[in-house]
Amino acid sequence: MDFFQLFPVGQFLVSPEELARKAARVRAYLFDWDGVFTDGSKFADGNSPFSELDSMGTNLLRFGHWLRHAGEFPFVGIMTGEKNQSSVALAQREHFDAVYFRIKNKGEALAHLLRTYGLQAEEVAFVFDDVLDLSVAAVVGLRLMVRRPTAPLLAEYVKKHQLADYATSSEMHSVREVSELLLGLLGNYDETVRKRSQFTTEYDAYFTTRNQRPTTLYSKDNDRIVQVVQE
Repeated sequence: MDFFQLFPVGQFLVSPEELARKAARVRAYLFDWDGVFTDGSKFADGNSPFSELDSMGTNLLRFGHWLRHAGEFPFVGIMTGEKNQSSVALAQREHFDAVYFRIKNKGEALAHLLRTYGLQAEEVAFVFDDVLDLSVAAVVGLRLMVRRPTAPLLAEYVKKHQLADYATSSEMHSVREVSELLLGLLGNYDETVRKRSQFTTEYDAYFTTRNQRPTTLYSKDNDRIVQVVQE
């Protein structure tokens, strides 16, 4: 079966061939939090739950990238306008590289990320869902939007201004969907799942090294983005 036929409901806003070309350049996977790992709902304390389906998606994606690029770890980060303790907990548990929080201008946060981690904008894949994310989507190399039936005008705006390359089939578990899509574009989905499920020596080496990677938190202090300790 053609790989792209497995994503019949997702909307390809560029050709599958162009999507694959963009994915081949990616060295960093960046995720919004609210509305991406979550449905956008929050408890009174500002927290919200995440799904283990999505968490597994990010782990498979990172492992697949590691296999495809001869042991090179991609940057993985979360960028959110507020601080959600669940986002920090997931990032630290999964050893993501960074969490940017309480930075209203996400374009400013992206510029800091690129300088700090030695990346080019075209090397970043960004998963997003709403208006505050568009300054990042405008400049990065691969844009994956969580599509919401309740925001048809936003979807049309994004399409009109060419701010996304793919829109998900669902607003739930979208991280898993795009992780599987990107793994398919890397061309080693079966290898990744087999070696993860069998806990091969390669996965053990990846997992051991992954768990030594620290998670750095960044936020805004007056006019500067600075590293912060856990609050």
